[in-house]
Amino acid sequence: MEGLLKLLTNQFLIAGVSSWAVAQVLKTLIHAAINKKFELERLFGDGGMPSGHSATVTSVAAMSALVCGLDSFEFAIAAILAIIVCHDAMGVRLETGKQAAVLNEVMELLEALSKNNLPEAKLKEFVGHTPLQVAAGIVIGILNAVFMYFVVFA
Repeated sequence: MEGLLKLLTNQFLIAGVSSWAVAQVLKTLIHAAINKKFELERLFGDGGMPSGHSATVTSVAAMSALVCGLDSFEFAIAAILAIIVCHDAMGVRLETGKQAAVLNEVMELLEALSKNNLPEAKLKEFVGHTPLQVAAGIVIGILNAVFMYFVVFA
């Protein structure tokens, strides 16, 4: 039971999870405002504005800096992880989404040209982030960690 209490009061975990939740709620609301349609699956989906991945890892890194110091190994590990995740979101995952969009178009074209119905398994196109989406996630993560540190855990 003590282990569960420690887990539920871990300020690094709480900062990361709450930053993810804030980013995902904002992402869902922004998507609904732009598309004039509320889609609940955006709450748990990848891609879009802001980046939940970036918010999560940046928040953990910021909380590590605040609690352990900029010269700690905890901050070093969290910062390197955040850099890798943010870079990956803008690089490989963004390109994967672009490729999925092209492949989906090719499949639609092939289906239109063929007399046989092709499988309708569309590839996910919302998997990566633009630099602006990542930057927004980073800002959310830092602000949330600072709020948690100075207000919630003070």
